[in-house]
Formats: sequence, C-alpha cells, structure tokens
Amino acid sequence: MKKRAFYILIILLFEIIVNRQGFAQTKFNDNLSIMLNVHSGYNLPEYQMFSYITEDYIRSVELSLLKETSGKNEWEHLFNYPEYGIALFYSTLGNDRIFGREIALNPFFRINIIYKKQFRLYSRVSLGISYVNKKFDIENNYLNVAVGSHFNLHFNYRIAGNYQLTNKSKLNIGLSFDHFSNANTNEPNLGINYLTGFMGLSYRIGKLSPKQEIKRQPHIKKNTFEIILNLGGKYSRALSSKKYVTSSLSFEAKRSYFKAFYLGIGTDIFYDSSIKDQLIDAEKEYNSTDNFQTGLHFSQTIVYNKLSITIQEGIYIILTEKAENNLIYNRGILRYQISKSLSIRLAMKSHLHILDYPEFGIGYKF
Repeated sequence: MKKRAFYILIILLFEIIVNRQGFAQTKFNDNLSIMLNVHSGYNLPEYQMFSYITEDYIRSVELSLLKETSGKNEWEHLFNYPEYGIALFYSTLGNDRIFGREIALNPFFRINIIYKKQFRLYSRVSLGISYVNKKFDIENNYLNVAVGSHFNLHFNYRIAGNYQLTNKSKLNIGLSFDHFSNANTNEPNLGINYLTGFMGLSYRIGKLSPKQEIKRQPHIKKNTFEIILNLGGKYSRALSSKKYVTSSLSFEAKRSYFKAFYLGIGTDIFYDSSIKDQLIDAEKEYNSTDNFQTGLHFSQTIVYNKLSITIQEGIYIILTEKAENNLIYNRGILRYQISKSLSIRLAMKSHLHILDYPEFGIGYKF
C-alpha cells in the first residue's frame, strides 16, 4: 500500500509541474526539464553472504529536475553543453526485512559524449545523501552487516542516452551503478552496491535557449603547487562505539595539460588515532610512530570552472600502515576553488574498494 501511494504521488507531482503554464514563462525555467525514470536490476554483493540474504531484484523510481547549459562560457563548450540538476531516488534493496528501502537526494552533473539534434549519449555522476529505514542491530537485525546507520552517502554513476520524441519530450534509456555507505562514520560499513537498467521520459518545461558561440582562448600549459590540510574521523572495523580522529597534510604538484585536465604527483602524511587500539586488540606490537603513515601519490583531475574532481592512487613508503598492512591507498576528492589561492574540499580515503574515512580540508595554491 505504501509503495503504491508513493508511485501515485510521483505521478501527480509530474502532472502538476508539466501542466503549470505560468510556471514555464519565467526565466528560471528556460532549458529546464523534468524527468521520470524506472529502474530494475541486481544487487552486486562484495561478500558471498550477501548472495544468500538477497531475495529479490532491485527496483527503483527516480524523479529529477535538470537544466541544460547553452554555451554562455568556455567551460560549457569544453564539456559539450553539460546538464546539471537534482534527483529524488527511491529504491528497494533486495530484502525488505533485512536491508529495508532507501530514499536519496542527489545533485548530479552530466556530460554529453555524443551531442546530436535527435540523439545524445551522456555520462552522469552524482553524490548525495540517503536515508535507509533498516540498519544493523545486534539483537533485531544482526544479518544486516552492510549498513550501520540510517543516513548514508549515496554515489551514482551512469551512462545513458536519450532520443528526441517531440519538440519537448525525450525517451531515456541506460545503465546505472549505485553505491551507498556511511563513509565509515558508523559500523558496520560494508555498504550496498547495485546495477540497474533504466528507462523513462523527460519533458522540457520552459523555452529552449539558442546555443551561444564564443571565442575560445588557447590553453597555456602551466604548473601549480598546493598544500592541503585535512581533518576527518572514523570508527575501527570491530563494531566499536569509539570514534577516532584522523588528519593529513599533503603537498601536490600539478600540470594542466589541457584546460579541463590535470596530472599531478604529491606526498602525504597521515595521522590515524585508531591504529593504537587496533594493534593492541590484535595483540601486535605498538610504537608511537605507528599512528603516522607517509606516502607518495599520483592524481588525475577533471576541472569544470571552480569545481574539480580528483582521483588519487598512492603507495605507503617509510611509515607504512600497520593495522591491516595495506600497501596502497586511494582518494576521491571533490574540490571548490574559493579564490585564486584558496580551495575547500571533501575527500574519501580508501584502500581499494574498502572505504576508510572522510576528510574535510582546505588547500592553498601557489
């Protein structure tokens, strides 16, 4: 009954927005569309036990508002008139009794790989917050070792296409990968991954602005240097209620080979206050320097105006990671440039597919 009521509410909301004629006359609605997609797919278990717990397909419904750019600046031309928006997402998780259901709110950004009048192939990435109604409970839901908190981070990547049906409507079809977890802010934190195929319709509410032509300036390759200070927190992987402080100091040198793409190399010093308790619990020898790790990393950065996304691959050297004996580490970083020199960032440190902890930081570029 609740499921049926939710679907009815989504359809009614779609009808109200589409049929508000006065709403379409405002400037805000130029290039604005509403999109409704339905998903169906499979849970992707990282551990074999998830296969035994999963009882059903993943089924999702998504309502989105998206806005197409018109080429008013060089960045919009470089990324082939990208689109951005926000999506409301509701999904089953393969077992209502153990995993429950998820509702997520995700801002997204999508880039057109192929941009034609009738057809577009695009890539979309989003990161938002979700609420799951079932989580781990040692007495009542001990089989749910995937989710340790009601609120989680929800990551989505998809590749899809749309086909122009009428002047205002399009048919959407594609593949979507979703992952959510609490970024190790609570335990357990294995998270849930799922892959779905989707289909739906989009409808443009307002007017379509003509594409603008601008003169693109030639790119000058240059080197930049940055110092970054990060602060974070985590739980250990033993269902402990104690939260530990983490921090890091990094230096990175980058070269802008293209206006929207940088390659870099850098060094890191990490501090992880959970190492002491983890080593003691494992009956291993502990030294005061074990809380510190040092490493060397390589990075790839995609830039869109003041916003950038970076992927780092690092290797521990000199002071290594002693709790799990990890050799390599990774980071995914979302950065916003406040001024010419200062930036703020949200990062997630991991060891391959195992998330370690989130970081919030500030960087100084020179």
